Amino acid sequence: MKTHIILLMLAALAACATQEEAITQDTEQAIRDFISVRALAETDQVRTANDDSWTEIDKKFVLYEARNAVFLFEFTRRCNELNEIPVVPDARHSGNTVRARFDTLRGCRIARIFPLTEGEVAELANIGASPGSRN
Repeated sequence: MKTHIILLMLAALAACATQEEAITQDTEQAIRDFISVRALAETDQVRTANDDSWTEIDKKFVLYEARNAVFLFEFTRRCNELNEIPVVPDARHSGNTVRARFDTLRGCRIARIFPLTEGEVAELANIGASPGSRN
């Protein structure tokens, strides 16, 4: 009896993990589609300041708020270090610039950087949310 309960619990945990992975892949694909449909132009670098911040959209994408603009950062891999404590230090060539392909955010190498308009930021902030899920 205990064996059956343990097996059922393991199956439920595996199903939850599989469902979460599918949602993550859907969000990542939605962001890639957004980049393609909007034909977002890449930039090589972003000027930064000490009060810059970022918001995680997905483990592979963040919205980076710098000085007067917002950028979409894409990492070279899934970045699980985004919310880790202690903070993983950033590797930067220059203290006030973040460069694609060379620098990191929380230990994750930045593959591409896209400047965004206010409308694009609002769309990306809600990506993956189903209609009516925000009341």
